[in-house]
Amino acid sequence: MASPATSPATTYVELQVTSHFSFLRGASSPEELFAAGALLGHTALGLADRGSVAGVVRGWDGQKATGVRMIPGARVDTREGHALLLYPIDRAAWSRLTRLLSIGKTRGGKGHCLLDLADVAAHADNMVGILVPDMADAVTASQLDDVRRVFGLHGYAALSFRRRPDDIARLHALDAMIRDVGLRAVATGDILYHTPERRPLQDVVSAIREKCQVDELGFRRERFMDRNLKSPQEMERRFKDFPDAVQASADIAGICRFDLGEIQYQYPYEQVMEGRTAQEALACLTEQAAVEHFPDGVPQRYRDQIDHELRLIADLGYAPYFLTVNSIVAESRRRGILCQGRGSAANSCVCFLLGITSIDPIQHELLFERFVSGERKEPPDIDVDFEHERREEIIRWIYETYGRHRSALTAVVTRYRTRGAVAEVGKALGLPRDLTKMLTGLVWGWSMDGIPQERVESLNLNTDDHRLKLTLELARQLIGTPRHLSQHPGGFVLTQDRLDDLVPIEPARMEDRQIIEWDKDDIDALKFMKVDVLGLGMLGCMNRAFNLLEQDKGIRKTMADLQDDDPDVYAMIQRADTLGVFQIESRAQMSMLPRMKPREFYDLVIEVAIVRPGPIQGDMVHPYLRRREGKEKPEYPRPELRAVLEKTLGVPLFQEQAMKVAIVNGGRILGQRGGVKAGQ
Repeated sequence: MASPATSPATTYVELQVTSHFSFLRGASSPEELFAAGALLGHTALGLADRGSVAGVVRGWDGQKATGVRMIPGARVDTREGHALLLYPIDRAAWSRLTRLLSIGKTRGGKGHCLLDLADVAAHADNMVGILVPDMADAVTASQLDDVRRVFGLHGYAALSFRRRPDDIARLHALDAMIRDVGLRAVATGDILYHTPERRPLQDVVSAIREKCQVDELGFRRERFMDRNLKSPQEMERRFKDFPDAVQASADIAGICRFDLGEIQYQYPYEQVMEGRTAQEALACLTEQAAVEHFPDGVPQRYRDQIDHELRLIADLGYAPYFLTVNSIVAESRRRGILCQGRGSAANSCVCFLLGITSIDPIQHELLFERFVSGERKEPPDIDVDFEHERREEIIRWIYETYGRHRSALTAVVTRYRTRGAVAEVGKALGLPRDLTKMLTGLVWGWSMDGIPQERVESLNLNTDDHRLKLTLELARQLIGTPRHLSQHPGGFVLTQDRLDDLVPIEPARMEDRQIIEWDKDDIDALKFMKVDVLGLGMLGCMNRAFNLLEQDKGIRKTMADLQDDDPDVYAMIQRADTLGVFQIESRAQMSMLPRMKPREFYDLVIEVAIVRPGPIQGDMVHPYLRRREGKEKPEYPRPELRAVLEKTLGVPLFQEQAMKVAIVNGGRILGQRGGVKAGQ
């Protein structure tokens, strides 16, 4: 992706921007900061969160949306007391930064980054280092010498207003000290939020971080209020006495040209057959499986689908990914662990023949392009469920096979929802505990919408009370703010080379687990591929049942043998006697089963699909039920759509159907330019 045009040499560039991915310190998202930057006339922003690059992918999204170039970096605080903004100049320097942060996180444990100046020095090649000093004293003089020694010509020191008495004199003294050492000063705004209205929220997150009330923060409060993003013209006016410091900000932006789009992810090469490429090995394994599955000859429909899938997999270079998943499934079977692929991978004939999934996509008319599309070029995502009790064996095998320097789980960004936001803000603002409990009691489930005023009024509270109004308003602002990083249940990112060359790795709370700093949305944006190794308790139950059948009855069964329709089983399902049955045990499903009266496997597919927000909100449930009960005749808008919608009585319930309807109506072919996307 081409970067936006460089800023004019005389224009100020903000190089000290902290987002809310500096957990409980920044008060604005990267997207908000870049949107505000565009409105204010910025051409570039330096995003440097504390000991982390967790927010840079969201900043990259902000760059693409606004045209404001992101300069990715991080702030590190050494154990000797140096506060440093680090900005990589090129792709190799980015790898040094991510390795440096990985060292600090491994040493500090979850949520901490402990680094020494010697660690920084070992990774400083082609890295801009900006010291963030306070006073022009002996400590700062010593630290400036360290920065000059470690970074050389790429060493700088920041000048930032603190809004205290004699602040201008302090800045002049710092500027003189910086020049005496042989470094350049650089002007920065030390930004924590995108608009001045976020200052109260910043005080609240500081109080949450310090585990006290806002009234008790004292000197732990951020030292001055002026921490919002400002226009380049305003910053040049403020630093008019330090023109070279303004120029230095533009010079740094000019040399730091690394863009996240330069990260080239490489999936591990799977050498499963000597002398064959990954694509050749996948084709060979698929052919062997097809011959074994169809001893009397592979039917032409299956042959055409296999060839189509293998061509698309070859064009997109995804063969190593399929081989990795196949290796994991094969190791699971070797250990006697029951596993089952699910999700859109069930649409793949290759996955079916290799035994990754057990659903025949030809028999059930599933659309492969929902799983992999040449137009979307999105990485495939195969979810595999393993027996809950033995999943740990597979996770350890992955670490042993690929090494901890090449494998880690993706992160999950834990964010504030309504209940937690109201509780934390209420505590920070000193609301009585019983009042906070009453307010949180109004919240149902995982709400992200705040508490409506009419619900607050239902408690007979004075909604004009300033502190109560402030609590509810700040709670709404806090909703969606990241609290910390946690680990994905089983989404592994694997690489051919070192994973910490791409993204920092940190230990998780769980023993022997490690995670990267990016979540599934981030790695999707960067086209990383992940393998989901998930746990399902029912698989363990089923495996024990299979073992009992074989031991006591001499009957050997597998998952693929269980698709025949058993009337006794369906009689139980029709009575909603499904407690403990995966997918159809929820209250909503159990209430629908007596109305649907499933009689065959495809009825269950419809049952699971219909009790979802999409069909419910799209008013598809009742028309389908009326037609199923014979109260209404199926209707098809066009005769050509009968083949697409006949199984669901003319009501489109599945994404595959929506895609096929678009193809029939528009005459378009999946995978070609102008074709249908999975999300449309």
